[in-house]
Amino acid sequence: MNLLIVNDEIITADMMKNEIRWNNYGISETVVAYSAESAKKVIKDKHIDLILCDIEMPMENGLSLLQWIREKAYDIECIFLTCHANFVYAQKAIELGCQNYILIPASYEKIGECVSKVVRRITEKRENIKYQEYGKEHLMEQVKEAVKDNVQISQHDLVCKATACILEHLGQEELSVSFVAKQINIHPVYLNRIFKKEKGIPVSQYIIGERMKLAGKLLKAGTLDANIIANKVGYRNYPNFNVTFRKYYGCSPTQYQKKELYKE
Repeated sequence: MNLLIVNDEIITADMMKNEIRWNNYGISETVVAYSAESAKKVIKDKHIDLILCDIEMPMENGLSLLQWIREKAYDIECIFLTCHANFVYAQKAIELGCQNYILIPASYEKIGECVSKVVRRITEKRENIKYQEYGKEHLMEQVKEAVKDNVQISQHDLVCKATACILEHLGQEELSVSFVAKQINIHPVYLNRIFKKEKGIPVSQYIIGERMKLAGKLLKAGTLDANIIANKVGYRNYPNFNVTFRKYYGCSPTQYQKKELYKE
């Protein structure tokens, strides 16, 4: 994560940059700007994840800078530093999506801990976005496969609809034959019969297979741990996920992730 410190008090900004051990709080690079205008130039030229910004600055204050960041749609979070517990400032900061508001003087440890919390929030947000992208990609791949060489017969169309429904709801614990049948308005017994005829396996087995394929992709990506992935693919009970995963892959989720990451 890259941090931009914005403060018109040059000595304060430089001391903060040099004396806080930022790597202990999830920051890999720290940059300093001494005005809102110079901060904008840094943001245009360099990838910034988080700004630690003084509110009270001459010419243009921190709130105006954050307003500009939001208008330009930069994916940057903000923590404000201020000497005054001003309600109007706090209200405007919240409206602009400020992640935190620190009254100074504050210890370096307090500032570092606050930054660390926001870094974790940014990481979680980006992991969720990445998961959604994986899910969409997985869905499109499977739907394309399901409709390939499509023959215009009603049973085949129903199976395609059922397949799309399953892939769309993989993360829902209640996903089942009955759930899918209800979504496409047919009887569960009939759905299971035509599905097995088309795919060669029952609906329940297909659901497990697709959940395990998606779990494997997410584990291989290496950004989420097995407990979170279990939840993402519809298993609220981790032991059940672990047992199913072992049956499907012949090893535990953790062993699979280590093996796949080692290949990389």
